[in-house]
Amino acid sequence: MIYGTSGVDGTTTTSTGNTKNSVSDANEAQDRFLKLLVAQLNNQDPMNPMDNAQMTSQMAQINTVTGIQQLNQTMQSMSSQFTGMQMLQGTSMIGRTVLTEGNTLGTAADGTHTAAFDLEGQAANVKIQITTATGELVDTIDLGAGAAGRNYFTWDAADKYSGDKSQLRYSVQATNGTAAVASTPLAPHAVIAASAGSGSLMLELDNGEAIAYTGVKAVY
Repeated sequence: MIYGTSGVDGTTTTSTGNTKNSVSDANEAQDRFLKLLVAQLNNQDPMNPMDNAQMTSQMAQINTVTGIQQLNQTMQSMSSQFTGMQMLQGTSMIGRTVLTEGNTLGTAADGTHTAAFDLEGQAANVKIQITTATGELVDTIDLGAGAAGRNYFTWDAADKYSGDKSQLRYSVQATNGTAAVASTPLAPHAVIAASAGSGSLMLELDNGEAIAYTGVKAVY
């Protein structure tokens, strides 16, 4: 499901209607208060008139309530605009490849897969093992030394595996001397759709999963 400008317009229209209702409610509440205050003044005991401090307190209370309602209306309008901006941002991601935490290789039309991993420290020796979903070893890549942080690798599946390449997995074995270096694998997937739910932008990937935009580690 791809959302374009029409989706943003629909959201804005609904919010505008809600904002108008909120403004009307606030005005009606203030009008009722002023009518009650005038009636109270007209019918007060001349020998025991309303205390000025009491009147000032009531006026301050209605002003506070009105101010809070106006603030809520402003926040609702800003939230609607932010959602619209998120949707426009999401549509620009469609067709792009993103990296998210995971150890799948994704799909590649030309048979060449590009994935990445994050190393917690420098490693003198890094190896990538390509396996099937059931753990059968397909290939091993010797990358040599690896720097701390983001590292990329490319693997050509041609003449090495003829099965369903979308189910291939990979693991990282990184060492520095005799000590193992921790790593986080990052899986490449194409974005096929964007949606907004619970106030956050969601991206639907080519493997059928949906992730929050905040879960994207890189885009290329």
